[in-house]
Amino acid sequence: MAPAEMRRVDADFLALPLSLCADAALSRAAELGATHADVRVVALHTSDMSLRDAKLDASVLDRDTGIAVRVVVDGCWGFAASDVVEVGTALLLAERAVALARISLPLSTMRVELAAEPVHVGSWVSAYDVDPFEVPESERLEVMAARSAGLLAHPAVAHVTSTVRTVKEQVFYADLAGTRTTQQRLRLESDVVAIAVDPTSGAFETMATTAPPTARGWEYLTGAAVSVGGARAWDWDAEVGALGDLLEEKTKAPSVEPGRYDLVVHPTNLWLTIHESIGHATELDRALGYEANYAGTSFATPDKLNTLRYGSELMNVTGDRVVQHGLSTVGWDDEGVAAQSWDIVKDGVLVGYQLDRGMAAEFGLPRSNGCAYADSASHTAIQRMPNVSVQFDPHGPDLDGLIGGVEDGIYVVGDKSWSIDMQRFNFQFTGQRFHRIKSGKLVGQLKDVAYQATTTDFWGSMRAVGNESTYLLGGAFNCGKGQPGQVAAVSHGCPAAVFDQVNILNSALEAGR
Repeated sequence: MAPAEMRRVDADFLALPLSLCADAALSRAAELGATHADVRVVALHTSDMSLRDAKLDASVLDRDTGIAVRVVVDGCWGFAASDVVEVGTALLLAERAVALARISLPLSTMRVELAAEPVHVGSWVSAYDVDPFEVPESERLEVMAARSAGLLAHPAVAHVTSTVRTVKEQVFYADLAGTRTTQQRLRLESDVVAIAVDPTSGAFETMATTAPPTARGWEYLTGAAVSVGGARAWDWDAEVGALGDLLEEKTKAPSVEPGRYDLVVHPTNLWLTIHESIGHATELDRALGYEANYAGTSFATPDKLNTLRYGSELMNVTGDRVVQHGLSTVGWDDEGVAAQSWDIVKDGVLVGYQLDRGMAAEFGLPRSNGCAYADSASHTAIQRMPNVSVQFDPHGPDLDGLIGGVEDGIYVVGDKSWSIDMQRFNFQFTGQRFHRIKSGKLVGQLKDVAYQATTTDFWGSMRAVGNESTYLLGGAFNCGKGQPGQVAAVSHGCPAAVFDQVNILNSALEAGR
């Protein structure tokens, strides 16, 4: 991997009038009475490529650049943004933001206070070797087409779809306190999906790769990545090469008999359960009721802090914005707060939340833990999820040991569909594939499996946690929140783990009701 001192923010972003715009907007906001003001300049580069049956279906390259000014005037927020990054526009945005704050003041029900943060000046670039935007489209297409064509040759595979999405995000931030930071981060996700079709009935089954999205460069997709910081290299050729046989086995697998089973859940599935039942549930704005009209609130309310038994004593969950290759990893958040790591659940008990500066002050805390983010210049920063991860047990078993300790159960691999209630409490998850466990051995696939539980019952049933060899950093590009809606990328690390006597539904029977 390229040393950190060799990675630089791209020259085309630095060529924008970043400091001039910040100086103009901040000075004007202060003149007009703002007690806080910040400026963000954001450039987003996105590339999407999709193939069907090894042939290019679509390839889209996009760039979005803009500037945003946010102010606090008389304890009320004001915000304005534009896609024109120049000094004159920055001045105008400062004036608009202050005017909007004053217009909004009569409607405000709570005075804005921001927790303090030290002044930061610096530059930060995420860890990667090869910028995917410097890889020719023909080369990217060649890699994806070859991968698809090899799988399409399998007799059980009727069709193959494949995608690769890359994002480069560049952010300049400055505020009245003196913080000035510039950062650049890359992220990449890809999948390959094999489809089997019954020619008589038209019924079909699918099997997809489980490679997690990651904050790496093109080297991740070609298999050249080095295992560092919890995001190990991925053997794409091995996984794609196995998909055909796994899919063929799935088409012939028996449907699950509903009941209670011990589950061994692989990180490629468990990350999503973490995201929905822990990640969203411990966002403080949701727990305080501010997200009531967008996907609900949370059962993990502040009155339960330090008392709620979230799970078994084996359960330790951290929030962080620092883990290498994490999708939510940054140098500083979009309020100028330095990246940190902290406990959310300790020995099974709820001990922390995700905060921005306003919520930290409201909650009586001296400092935010750096969870503010806006997905573009056109949106204002709101509290967004950090990397939320369940910690491995240094003395726990490996994957074979976890499976070997189960007499009668199911091994769950890969994510698929999910459902959870408004308070992040009652849920149901499916997966890519399910293997029957008998006497500590895998004895073939099942299908139509869905596991159902309440959050506290599920995490309370965790009786074994794997060691570091079972740990994987998973995640997603598309976590949604806010009105207007915003999308953020986030990682969730976890080991494989065993859960006792989880309720298993037959998803085919449930769908037919």
